[in-house]
Amino acid sequence: MTRPTLTAQPRELTGKNVARLRREGILPAVLFGHGEESRAIQVDAKEFESLRKTAGRHALIDLKVEGGRTRQAIVHGVQEHPVRRTPLHVDFHLVKMTEEITMDVPLVAVGTSIAVEKHNGTLLQTLDHLRLRGLPNDVPQTIEFDISVLDSFDAVIRVRDLQLPAKVTLHSDPDDTVAHVQASRAEVEVEREAAAATAETPAGAPEEAETASES
Repeated sequence: MTRPTLTAQPRELTGKNVARLRREGILPAVLFGHGEESRAIQVDAKEFESLRKTAGRHALIDLKVEGGRTRQAIVHGVQEHPVRRTPLHVDFHLVKMTEEITMDVPLVAVGTSIAVEKHNGTLLQTLDHLRLRGLPNDVPQTIEFDISVLDSFDAVIRVRDLQLPAKVTLHSDPDDTVAHVQASRAEVEVEREAAAATAETPAGAPEEAETASES
């Protein structure tokens, strides 16, 4: 598995002084884990945003801190601006490739749903990640699921329907709904009107009308 890479530098500015770094396009961060002392580091903000978009929010990466060797780490947490949602601070957690980790793995929809394409439905993805546990190299960056099985408004994809790698353990509820297709408002109104018309027509009414006309 090819891991994304990120370069970091030791960070000297701390506290309120890190605002200066952000103005310069530098993202303050911390590296910790496995009994090692927490280290203040910094990364290029644009490089981190690019990594997060391509590899996911909790990606396993090769992190190279200037002056040291490349280490494997996961993006443990990201503090974001409450309005702009841009990263303000990142926590990187060191991992050992021979020890299991638990990660939130993004779910990605692929394919085409008939209920969306032909019946004007709206795809609703109600779960955006799975919690999986396994060795770092065995936990995938993403889990894809095929929405072509959503061929009606009654069809549902649940966690238990997903194909997971053999060497990972699921730590999410298998009965949770991943995705389904919701009927459009217009479609719902048409169905309601049809149901109401059916309910208002007495059983056998056409036959009675024909009998009356014949007499």
